[in-house]
Amino acid sequence: MASDHRVRATRRAVLCLALGAALAGGRPALAQDQGAPAAGKLRIGIVGAGNIGGTIGALWVKAGHPVLFASRHPEDLAPLVEKLGPLARAGTVEEALAFGDAVLLAVPYKAYPQVGQGYRTLLEGKIVLDAGNATKARDGDLAAEAEANGIGATSAKYLPGARLVRVFNAAGARVFGQNAHRSGAPMAVPLAGDDPKAVGVAEVLVRDAGFEPVLVGGLDAARSFQMGGPQYGRDATGAEARKAFGLAP
Repeated sequence: MASDHRVRATRRAVLCLALGAALAGGRPALAQDQGAPAAGKLRIGIVGAGNIGGTIGALWVKAGHPVLFASRHPEDLAPLVEKLGPLARAGTVEEALAFGDAVLLAVPYKAYPQVGQGYRTLLEGKIVLDAGNATKARDGDLAAEAEANGIGATSAKYLPGARLVRVFNAAGARVFGQNAHRSGAPMAVPLAGDDPKAVGVAEVLVRDAGFEPVLVGGLDAARSFQMGGPQYGRDATGAEARKAFGLAP
């Protein structure tokens, strides 16, 4: 089928990207390296192993991807990585950013300026799956900025140099956990990004987590499914989501 061919072509592109990164020698070795990923798999760093990070990271581990969960206190993540098995490990933010062919950023939005400033070198050119949402009660002026300018543009401002894809932010962790790999039509996960290769990686990882990716457009289009946006919190199939976003079937 044509759709199956597109999925295989995207995965081949991802493999070429991961192989190129490894050959470039841009990833520092960890003290206990996990070795090269299995065929068709990518190394993933997760910065913020809370509800979203822990839920999505666990789905990627189950799909066979090596995942490094990061925290300011990696020892607190011991129960999580022990439960998930040998493909999961805990480390520092620096280790996660160096480790990942792609990184899921799932920290409170008020931390974005600090993350972008403190880890600017490691974020340069990195594929970052941006799952954060801004709320007024927690994030103050940043929430107002995201509301005024769009969360895609706001994330890009505070994470300069990263190859951003807005994804895994349009629902809560419980919704993702309950609907991953569900029977029947998979749940749609909207995404938005300006970098085609980064978007391709994100699409593969959305599928591997058990969902159907729906590309809405560039980063500016992320406004439509940010928290408080018209398409936030929808439990929809791919066909339903494309119709809601006004996309071609």
